[in-house]
Amino acid sequence: MLYLFVPLFSPLLLLLAALHAARHPGKRPGRVAHLAEMAAFGAFLIAVLAATLLVMKGAGTSALIGLSGVGLSVRLDVVSAVMLVLVSFIGWIVMRYSRTYMDGEARQGAFTAWMSVTLAAVLLLVMAGNLVQLLAAWTLTSLSLNRLLLFYPERATARRAACKKALVARLSEGALAGAILLLIVATGTTDIQTILANAQTTWLTTGAALLIALSAVLASAQFPMHGWLTEVMEAPTPVSALLHAGVINAGGFLLIRFADVMLLAPGVMALLVMLGGFTALFGGLVMLTQPAVKTSLAWSTIAQMAFMIMQCGLALFPLALLHIVAHSLYKAHAFLSSGEAVRNVAAISRPGPIAVPSARNVLQSFASAIVIYGLVGAVLGFDEKSVQAIALGVILIFGVAYLLAQGFADAAPLALMRRTVIYALVTSVSYFALQVVALYLTAGSLPPTPEPGPLEWALILLALGSFGLVAVAQATFPLWASHPAAAGLRVHLTNGLYANAICDKLLDGWSKRSEA
Repeated sequence: MLYLFVPLFSPLLLLLAALHAARHPGKRPGRVAHLAEMAAFGAFLIAVLAATLLVMKGAGTSALIGLSGVGLSVRLDVVSAVMLVLVSFIGWIVMRYSRTYMDGEARQGAFTAWMSVTLAAVLLLVMAGNLVQLLAAWTLTSLSLNRLLLFYPERATARRAACKKALVARLSEGALAGAILLLIVATGTTDIQTILANAQTTWLTTGAALLIALSAVLASAQFPMHGWLTEVMEAPTPVSALLHAGVINAGGFLLIRFADVMLLAPGVMALLVMLGGFTALFGGLVMLTQPAVKTSLAWSTIAQMAFMIMQCGLALFPLALLHIVAHSLYKAHAFLSSGEAVRNVAAISRPGPIAVPSARNVLQSFASAIVIYGLVGAVLGFDEKSVQAIALGVILIFGVAYLLAQGFADAAPLALMRRTVIYALVTSVSYFALQVVALYLTAGSLPPTPEPGPLEWALILLALGSFGLVAVAQATFPLWASHPAAAGLRVHLTNGLYANAICDKLLDGWSKRSEA
């Protein structure tokens, strides 16, 4: 099945472009940037071709180019095809943007080279058909990204952030290496497809699942090792876009790729739900207090990755894959257009009046949102949905209720209320429709969501209560914002509850002891 080797040409093109760029590392290095952009576009076309071949010929794993389970092989299925198309598309857009953004920089050629290497590493990661290639690509992605984060090495903030990212990356790589070793001992092979098909509940697979989860949460900037992601803004904007829209999704991809193994460890899945849910609430609240656009986007990424981790913990792997796609496209646009957004806000000489909802308006908005969700679900069908998916939809509708509260405010114009109601309808319909599409496309590639047991029910109720309480607090914030306690809470949230400061202090002490 030679068609399975087609995806390998995507990273090959990018690595050739990187070699060419490395030979011209200086300012305005001729056609280097243009060739790198064309290589990225070629990688995108190859990814689309691979997805087309998947539809025509079916999923599979290529033969190994190597010996004794060590080498290159391609796992082509819905998960890898979606990630290949997504990563190559984002990479092409970022490369195109970089051509203009980096024009005239003293080390433009070197920047282009490392961007190409990073993209190639991520592509090798998402197509990996064996464990050794997966670990090698995982490590190469971290190392090449670190070079991009240190593009301005003279900046002390950039060095500190890169150091913290490197430490977290080494811990993540160590955890993944341990998981791979356990899986090889348990199954006697490095082939991912064989491992997923034959995995059984043993202490080896449970340990592997725990280490995979640890590697994923470290790579996804989850609490309390999240601080590095908020500090990497010293790198050029294209690096931020590539990191937040592409590389940061590696943790979620890892959990989705090993979904069959993760389901064998319900205790580990419960930990993912609790950690993901807490970090999502924490990141979402801190995000609202950040004055800088890019820092706010960084906290948004932490919250979104946490929500995806929670989805994986609830065994909603198809929806987690859909979340990766939606978040990547949104976040790439958000970072690449952040400068224009700041200019547009600065151009507003006089902001319009703010409609403050009353407690009655908030209750109306939440009741209306749940009724809309229930009606749409009744029409489109709750029967085929898992309890976890229905609960996730309720959590999403809490966000819609927050918007409805603005439209239901007594001072809000009628047009605003109509618009927010339409948004609520569109969101509910889209959730059910996209869920059907995701489940259909991933059937056979990802395991179905199992029925929840007592532990899962408890976690679902805890998540609904927590997210509902926070959504109500956000909607009613104007009503209690003037209280003295609110001012103190805002200060604490602005500083991320000082978790990152504590981490900095510990790392500083560790580095001094290491030097001594």
